[in-house]
Amino acid sequence: MYELFKNLGSWLVAGEQWTGPDGIGHRIAEHLQYSLLATLVAAAIALPVGLLIGHTGRGAFVAINLASFGRALPTVGLVVLVFLAGGLSMTPVYVALVALAVPSIVTNTYAGMTAVDPEVKDAARGQGMRGHQVLLRVEIPLALPLIMTGLRLALIQVVATATIAAYVSFGGLGRYVFDGLAQRDLVQVLGGAVLVAAVAVVLDLALSGLQRVLFRHRRAAV
Repeated sequence: MYELFKNLGSWLVAGEQWTGPDGIGHRIAEHLQYSLLATLVAAAIALPVGLLIGHTGRGAFVAINLASFGRALPTVGLVVLVFLAGGLSMTPVYVALVALAVPSIVTNTYAGMTAVDPEVKDAARGQGMRGHQVLLRVEIPLALPLIMTGLRLALIQVVATATIAAYVSFGGLGRYVFDGLAQRDLVQVLGGAVLVAAVAVVLDLALSGLQRVLFRHRRAAV
């Protein structure tokens, strides 16, 4: 075990591992591209849905159950299905990653909206605020902690699962995992896993920092 981790350390710091199209820097950039784009698309779909059902109280049963169904979808199976239907491209990977991210964002956004005290909303309406003003000035700011939690969970899930891009011959950090398995190179497999975990931790810390900044400004405004 000691020898394995010693070899892993050598593999991670070797100069040749950080250069060229197969280098760690390039693979991290690819992995970030897949992960961030898929999460942004998922947020563009899921945030309006979560806000709408949380604000109106309508369609919650259908939306939450569809989100739960999305969680149950086997990611690799979905990639293969879309791959067979659409051919070799990144589309199957993005479809699978977006489908994975949407449920966390929808459910946490809805939970944040429903957690807002009804008396606070009634007070806002009593001050003459219209529906969209209550949504933008009261409900969303108060629901923001849970909304951000949903985005963080979705992003971490996507980063961990974006390794499937290598399953259909594309890049990202999954290349080290799949190539290492094919070559029976345990150091390369472990290196890919460690890098994926490191990227996930860094992104989670970045979102946590953004969340603290947003809340600090909100408290200052209040």
